[in-house]
Amino acid sequence: MIQKNRKTKETDITLALTVAGTGQSTVATGVAFLDHMLESFAKHSLMDISVRCKGDTHIDDHHSVEDIGIVLGQTLREAIYPIEKVERFGSAVVVMDEAAVSCDLDLSNRPYLLYDVEIEGTVGEFDVELAEEFFRAVVFNAGITAHIVLQRGKNKHHIIEAAFKSLAVALRRALMTNERVGIPSTKGIL
Repeated sequence: MIQKNRKTKETDITLALTVAGTGQSTVATGVAFLDHMLESFAKHSLMDISVRCKGDTHIDDHHSVEDIGIVLGQTLREAIYPIEKVERFGSAVVVMDEAAVSCDLDLSNRPYLLYDVEIEGTVGEFDVELAEEFFRAVVFNAGITAHIVLQRGKNKHHIIEAAFKSLAVALRRALMTNERVGIPSTKGIL
């Protein structure tokens, strides 16, 4: 288990992560929809996640969502690298009713996000543009290249949840142990 804390004038976050977990979660971020997404992420990645955030949600949810992404990304980076004896690449398409979202990723130690999910508005009180902010914070702080693409769908809740789940499943697959791989790079290091 790796634990990180981040305290700023806008947020106070404690996050604990076990990458080779069982999918358990204890989540209290002050952003109800994000709580639901992080619980889904934990379940489908099989990572154990505990996160608590006190944020300035009286302003809006932006700082909490982005900062939780930063801390989750930093914790993932510490858990993943140096990378050895894992698949490295992961891919998943998650379907939720009419929605299908794909995530292709590389544990490259080179951060990049392609986020092609064209939706607007809110899910409850959650501004859907914050999903992209969360994913960007995670991949840039974790050193992951991820392409998250909406293939089809209309329901914003289904689309965002499928995006979280597809990242979770792709990460689970990329982190699958493969003793034969050694360091999964011709460079000899990632």
